Amino acid sequence: MAEKIRIKDIAELSGVSVGTVDRILHNRPNVSKSAREKVEKVLKEINYQPNMYAAALAYNKTYNFTLLIPRHASEAYWEEIEEGALRCAEVRSDFHVQVEVKYYTRFDTLSFIKASAEILKDGPNGVIIVPSDLDVTQGFTDQLHMRKIPFILLDSYMPDLKPLSFFGQDSFQSGYFAAKMLMLIAAKEKEIMLMKQMKNGKVASKQQDNREVGFRHYMHDHFPAVQILELDLPLEEERSEYDNILEDFFTTHPNVHHCITMCSKAHIVGEFLLRTNRRNVQIMGYDMVGKNAVCLRQGSISFLIAQHAFMQGYNCVDTLFKAIVLRQEVEPVNYMPIELLTKENVDFYRRTQL
Repeated sequence: MAEKIRIKDIAELSGVSVGTVDRILHNRPNVSKSAREKVEKVLKEINYQPNMYAAALAYNKTYNFTLLIPRHASEAYWEEIEEGALRCAEVRSDFHVQVEVKYYTRFDTLSFIKASAEILKDGPNGVIIVPSDLDVTQGFTDQLHMRKIPFILLDSYMPDLKPLSFFGQDSFQSGYFAAKMLMLIAAKEKEIMLMKQMKNGKVASKQQDNREVGFRHYMHDHFPAVQILELDLPLEEERSEYDNILEDFFTTHPNVHHCITMCSKAHIVGEFLLRTNRRNVQIMGYDMVGKNAVCLRQGSISFLIAQHAFMQGYNCVDTLFKAIVLRQEVEPVNYMPIELLTKENVDFYRRTQL
């Protein structure tokens, strides 16, 4: 009976008007304390569960969400996140959910500030943010808090910003796990190359920093004698320049057979190894993007750690939908799985769970 009960039935049981019940159910003002107590008593007795989906559909309001994400190339980790977010908007289109994607340039503070100012001007119902530096991002999120616009952090967790929710991996555990898996095949090595892509001495995200911390913790605890050789492949360089840097590195360090990177660009090294026929060297990296998958199948990438980028984008939009449209409680921290892909299982990996 609880699922089929009408507002008219609740009004009769409570001894109040239908309009009063409607205001109470939708948390509107101008209801006396005694009337509210009567209605709430009846709701508790009948275990009333409102059909939030039906209510949201009937409300017929448009909900505008914005995804703020780094500008990216095709076949990138960010592209999958973007696709997931837009797919969720399609699934929730009956509720008039719309997602606009805005971009900023990594390492460019002014670019992030400009994009966030545009978002504040638009006044969306909710925002998904891939953070920049903490202080720069906080300038934006403080404004969102002031305007009571809920936001979700994606990729890098910054709890001090007090987001509605977070989606991403536990990056320390991910880096620790990566080291453990790598050393299953590199236990006898004396040197391992750690490839980075940096600008002005900084990697692209806090997530990559935390992965490296986890990686180094494992190596310190279990393989302290192994030397970790850092190699920087500067961002936005031509492939020929990368080839020169890599050729010089492997010529100088002929005993390096295993490499690792904390970003999604393992294919830069993987493609070089295939072109130069260095079959005794492999790299381990992150994210099941197309170029990485090719290198994994051909043997220049040993392992990939996948983190369901498509589902991260999808779940962020769906969480805003549940919190804002359906007014449901949502999980504040949502860690994505840490999944290991090899050439034997990569073809069975499914980026979606829909």
